[in-house]
Amino acid sequence: MSTIAPPHHVRVLAAEGHRHGEIVTPAALEFVGRLAAAFGDRRRELLKERRRQVLRLASGSPLDFPMVTCAVRADPTWRVAPPAPGLTDRRVEITGPPDRRMTVNALNSGAKVWMADFEDATAPTWDNVIGGQLSLLDAIERRIDFTTGQGKEYRLAEGDKLATIMVRPRGWHLDEEHLEYDGRPVPAALVDFGLYFFHCAQRQIDAGYGPYFYLPKLENRYEARLWNDIFVLAQDLLGIPRGTVRATVLIETITAAFEMEEILYELREHSAGLNAGRWDYLFSVIKTFGHRTDFLLPDRAQVTMTAPFMRAYTELLVRTCHKRGAHAIGGMAAHVPGKDPAANEAALAKVRLDKEREAEDGFDGSWVAHPALVPVCRQVFDAVLGDRPHQQDRTRDDVDVTARQLLSVRRISGPPTPEGVRTNIAVALRYFAAWLRGQGAVALYGLMEDAATAEIARVQIWQWLRHRVIDREKVLALLDDEVAALGAEYPWAPVDDIRALFERTAMSGELPLFFTPDAYTRHLVRQTGAEI
Repeated sequence: MSTIAPPHHVRVLAAEGHRHGEIVTPAALEFVGRLAAAFGDRRRELLKERRRQVLRLASGSPLDFPMVTCAVRADPTWRVAPPAPGLTDRRVEITGPPDRRMTVNALNSGAKVWMADFEDATAPTWDNVIGGQLSLLDAIERRIDFTTGQGKEYRLAEGDKLATIMVRPRGWHLDEEHLEYDGRPVPAALVDFGLYFFHCAQRQIDAGYGPYFYLPKLENRYEARLWNDIFVLAQDLLGIPRGTVRATVLIETITAAFEMEEILYELREHSAGLNAGRWDYLFSVIKTFGHRTDFLLPDRAQVTMTAPFMRAYTELLVRTCHKRGAHAIGGMAAHVPGKDPAANEAALAKVRLDKEREAEDGFDGSWVAHPALVPVCRQVFDAVLGDRPHQQDRTRDDVDVTARQLLSVRRISGPPTPEGVRTNIAVALRYFAAWLRGQGAVALYGLMEDAATAEIARVQIWQWLRHRVIDREKVLALLDDEVAALGAEYPWAPVDDIRALFERTAMSGELPLFFTPDAYTRHLVRQTGAEI
């Protein structure tokens, strides 16, 4: 076991793996330690504030646009920073975990941007966390080419046709148990950000780009301000000019939807816009208001982006971004091509319709989860943008969204179908099985799923049980069936652990805010040798 203690006392509590020493260097740990020393207490206070906000809203306090920041929203003069090199045209973005195969495929995909995802698409084993950092470093150094044991070659394309890299660190709610500072686990967000920034920021600048990020699961302007202060210190520590960092914030919590302008304002010298994340947004709606019958959602497949409260959210996002000179990036197309041509054609038609809606609404680009979807998304946005890099000139002054519209869930509320209940159980169990095995992006039933899918699936079961629209005994019977099917399908799966995880996170009286902290400390840390 390695124990490294630089002046800021960051210790590694895991066995050293192949090439880990290239990332987990004393200087890199010192850098991460300085970030933890400067911002660890603020992060803990913000997490406490999240819990206080949950209690306030549960007790009946209204959710509305903040009165104290009305001057920020009313001021027409401020804008975010202009697009950084490589981020002017973002009409197609691809997402995925930073393993070596995905890194090559994503960079070669023809997308304008690749979001290297340490969050929802990565199960945070220590090997995955450090291996992802190695993949990014090797890609930037153009030494990632490799050949599999079956003879398949993975090679980066020549020239400047590679996608621009943006990194999504883990959310504020997660710790990295394999690194310890001052007797505590280091916040996972600071680990993912800090290691990449330390090793790759200057390399990206030298290559004509910069250190670019996606920020997940922010809930308010204070969390955006914390990230901005981290960017400032990180740039100062490494002698990088302020404003070099760029970050796009995912608006994937209901509370953040009420502070979009404030979030852009806090990050304005480092802002690269906002993104609309569907499943996490619905997950947040249930977490926040799931105790109320007027927020009872039907099967998740029935809650499309054309639902009135989802339309209000996306139209407000586009208007907010374009009012402030920022990019508005649309949501995920998760279809995975299969062997059935007719099924593929039908799925691609749905993807095309979804992207046409986004482009017509004014979005400047959108996400796909598979390289095969890049041409479809590009064709749709090419038809609207032409040679223009974006459509920020569409200010959407026709949009005037109220708090009531953002919360008008009752217009589509309703009970689930039997198929919807079974599907949620099946998807959650299969994703848990893959995640506990170290796989964070999983093809399930023709879709590329990540942790957000498992979250919405399990909280819907919790909500339906809470309001007694489904019978607990029926859920247990379905759970028996699906656990048995899982064991037959995945003989390697720890079915007892998976069932227990589902029961704790979907069937308990109090809803756990995330499944990942529980599963991480009980399973992944134990598997990877942390001394805790």
